[in-house]
Amino acid sequence: HNRLFMKAAPLPEGLPEQIDAGEVYPNQDIKTRARMLIDEHQFDANEARKIWCFGPETNGPNMVIDVSKGVQYLNEIKDSVVAGFQWASKEGVLCEENMRGIRFNIHDVTLHTDAIHRGGSQIIPTSRRCFYACMLTAKPQLFEPYFLVEIQCPENAVGGIYGVLNKRRGHVFEENPISGTPMFLVKAYLPVNESFGFTADLRSGTGGQAFPQCIFDHWQVLPGELDEPTSKTSTTIAEIRKRKGLKENIPALDNYLDKM
Repeated sequence: HNRLFMKAAPLPEGLPEQIDAGEVYPNQDIKTRARMLIDEHQFDANEARKIWCFGPETNGPNMVIDVSKGVQYLNEIKDSVVAGFQWASKEGVLCEENMRGIRFNIHDVTLHTDAIHRGGSQIIPTSRRCFYACMLTAKPQLFEPYFLVEIQCPENAVGGIYGVLNKRRGHVFEENPISGTPMFLVKAYLPVNESFGFTADLRSGTGGQAFPQCIFDHWQVLPGELDEPTSKTSTTIAEIRKRKGLKENIPALDNYLDKM
């Protein structure tokens, strides 16, 4: 039988953004990348050199790291585990969306002595289930995308902007007068999920005086706990699963975690 022992942990703050920006990438020189991870993100020296892959799409902001010691035949299954990881990271366990900011540490692997039972068709589904079980046991959270909204408006309309943004979980972080004009430039963050119909709302809230412009800015953790059925996270997951035609509830851990 094949057994994989893994743990999931969050990547250090700022590393997913660096991977997105292409500062850390899969075919980078191993020593250069290791040095950067050790200096900037306090990685362990051995682990930083043993990154198997990134995912999804082989360059996404998640990684599999081999932290095991002296496991036989490990290189034989590397490709299969990587393939399982690409599949799992493309369709996460909560609602089959991309994963982000997770590192999976491979602690130990027990493989079948017979080579025929170590093939891709055995290892790929096994590793995928293992990644899912890691995620479910590691307090997973949802990320939601945020827009950076820049709004130009006259001074007397600024109050209306705050009203509209507060209703939609947005928050203003900067407000400057534009020199030489009576206009103000207001900058705010707004969840993409809440941005539908935002422009029309803003116009009606300020009497047509505000002009918004939205660009994607960053990802942020969705508030709320998974185990509270009424929290924002749980309702969002339920909506996504319904839209994709999946079962309403998140799969139970028993589906993926094998008893010894």
